[in-house]
Amino acid sequence: MANFDVRTLPKISLHDHLDGGLRPQTIIDLAAEVGHPLPADNAADLAKWFFEAADSGSLPRYLETFDHTIAVMQTKEGLKRVAKEFVLDLANDGVIYAEIRWAPEQHLKAGLTLDEVVEAVQDGLEEGMERVEQQGGYIRTGQLVTAMRHGDRGLEIAELAVRHRFNGVVGFDIAGAEAGFPPSKHKVAFDYLATELMPVTVHAGEADGVDSVKDALVSGRALRLGHGVRVSEDIILSREEGDTDFVTLGPVARWVYDRGIPLELCPSSNLQTGAIQSWGETIEDHPFDLLYELGFKVTVNTDNRLMSGTTLTRELELLVDAFGYGIGDLEQFQINAAMAAFQDLEAREELVEMIGEGFKRARGNRR
Repeated sequence: MANFDVRTLPKISLHDHLDGGLRPQTIIDLAAEVGHPLPADNAADLAKWFFEAADSGSLPRYLETFDHTIAVMQTKEGLKRVAKEFVLDLANDGVIYAEIRWAPEQHLKAGLTLDEVVEAVQDGLEEGMERVEQQGGYIRTGQLVTAMRHGDRGLEIAELAVRHRFNGVVGFDIAGAEAGFPPSKHKVAFDYLATELMPVTVHAGEADGVDSVKDALVSGRALRLGHGVRVSEDIILSREEGDTDFVTLGPVARWVYDRGIPLELCPSSNLQTGAIQSWGETIEDHPFDLLYELGFKVTVNTDNRLMSGTTLTRELELLVDAFGYGIGDLEQFQINAAMAAFQDLEAREELVEMIGEGFKRARGNRR
């Protein structure tokens, strides 16, 4: 257990899905407005249902839980409320910068256009940031506009992201069922984004292996890897005489390591979806510590706070308990994330400075 208050530490969140972070009561309220049936009628039971349904060991089954959250995010009012509360909840958890990813193409059933849903979410994010500022806090956000990898709208969504790059959008992603839907399926979109110098992160190395990671780097030109945990399968551990451990990086792991490509690791989610099943079934089995000790640019994220029943504070505390990390380690994770943010260099350096100041205060106030 940490001997410092993790919640009050300044944090950076790079991998957090808008449709995976709704408040249970908000789902109930919005579902009543649109007539969508839910598996539970009170916030506590609904939160429990989401966690249990997501805790299946299968990414496709995990993704089924989003049917309910997406259903209540089809109107401007619903999107604005969810986005605003999203920011408030992150700020309450000590997050000072967050990149919020979501797929606009999934929010058109009530007649809104792609541009209208992006604008509605941005309005909500800005309302949330303004409320936090009024309360004496600080948080900044950026949208990661996401295309569904099993769909055929990659280029259209890429163009949407570029169109709104000066209205809150900071990057592009693809998400959804990974196996069978490689990044190369959206190569035209990634080529376009490259010509527009638009930052890209790609979900890879979660429900598929090293080849998926390689395709994200080659076809997707990914600057970060969403999850990326299965790059660990390209690391060979061996023991020679005298119990000396040797580590050999395969070509994909070597590429990621040598170029400092950040990994958006999500410990609890990785357990729920079976992403680390080749390593084990507990946080202690997660290759996070191996990747960190080897010098990979690891970052800590929540993925979907509702489905995992988690916060960024909880994820960090789980890692502290599992691997004995100290405050210096947690600071390094935040610095890694700040420097990986899709912001200009000056803004990233400012975040690093804020992190340093916040952790310095925490060291002076250890309980």
